[in-house]
Amino acid sequence: MVSRAAPHDPAFWRGRRVLLTGHTGFKGGWLALWLEAMGAEITGLALPAEDPSFFRQALIAEGLTHIEGDIRDQAVVEAAVALAAPEVVFHLAAQPLVRLSYDMPVETFAANVQGTVHVLDACRRAPDLKAIVCVTSDKCYDNREWIWPYREGDPMGGHDPYSASKGAAELVIAAYRRSFFSAPGAPLLASVRAGNVIGGGDWAKNRLVPDIVRALLAGGRPMIRNPRSMRPWQHVLEALGGYLLIAEALARGEAWAATGWNFGPDEEDARPVGWIADRLTHVWGAQGWDRSPDAEGPHEAHMLKLDCSQARTMLGWRPAWGLGEALDRIAAWHKGVAAGEDPRALSLIQLAAYRVAFQAALSPTHRPWPA
Repeated sequence: MVSRAAPHDPAFWRGRRVLLTGHTGFKGGWLALWLEAMGAEITGLALPAEDPSFFRQALIAEGLTHIEGDIRDQAVVEAAVALAAPEVVFHLAAQPLVRLSYDMPVETFAANVQGTVHVLDACRRAPDLKAIVCVTSDKCYDNREWIWPYREGDPMGGHDPYSASKGAAELVIAAYRRSFFSAPGAPLLASVRAGNVIGGGDWAKNRLVPDIVRALLAGGRPMIRNPRSMRPWQHVLEALGGYLLIAEALARGEAWAATGWNFGPDEEDARPVGWIADRLTHVWGAQGWDRSPDAEGPHEAHMLKLDCSQARTMLGWRPAWGLGEALDRIAAWHKGVAAGEDPRALSLIQLAAYRVAFQAALSPTHRPWPA
């Protein structure tokens, strides 16, 4: 029988050296804020932040050592790893957009595949390293457009360049795990796969929630491409809470955690795009949305769900905020910032509220999240 993760140590992250790639991105910025709140010593490696961005709005650079660099440059990655001297690495840097991957396939494969190779190879020479968590995507699976959720052992694949690059990155991670990170005393390596993460401060182009928010802030009606497409929606903090659990288990030498992990919402929160648009415009107090004339764009998956039984059983992980709560929090964040509230303060308030909910959602065999 496989043992469960060790209970959380309230002092686990305090003073722990962490290298975080992709910290100028939406998900990376929220993870940096969470790690900072727990007292970690963070070094971030990423491309310059766009404007607007969560990184700039929430002043993420104030809580870490900020390095601007490209993971496609091996020398840059090696130097960042040497400077950070990490005990834990979170690799999030990537080209994260499906539609952009059709315009930039070479750059997408270079960042998502070769960039992962550069990070993992540099990790081989980090003497104090204990844990590596590589973030890929739910789109890494060979999507057959069926109703059943995908499990961690299902085949990798991908119709579009982005999805294929994430499937290929998973193969790279598995090869490095077996070849370089399986000997006694070696760092432990896991990959984590989440669904469509949403939250305050996401300004990415050609993503549903940011596109809706931009339209609403401008006083217009959102344009929706594929209202029937089904996705596993969840607040960004849901996925990040799972990533942190995995990192803790790896750093404690829990070898069973060195594998692939799904972190997705409850079954009822796998909703069609049109439902999200209906709910978010209603919460905002706006009057509906329109079908986009760009509906017949490049291929995107219509049905995709994750089976998270492994995380529930072995980690005690549970979603803490339902989709309705997540959309309420997004509306509150963006409307608050638009009204002049401090984005960093708003973010810390939402993070604190989520951590309380996370404590309550964890399996009773686990102690509360670190203070």
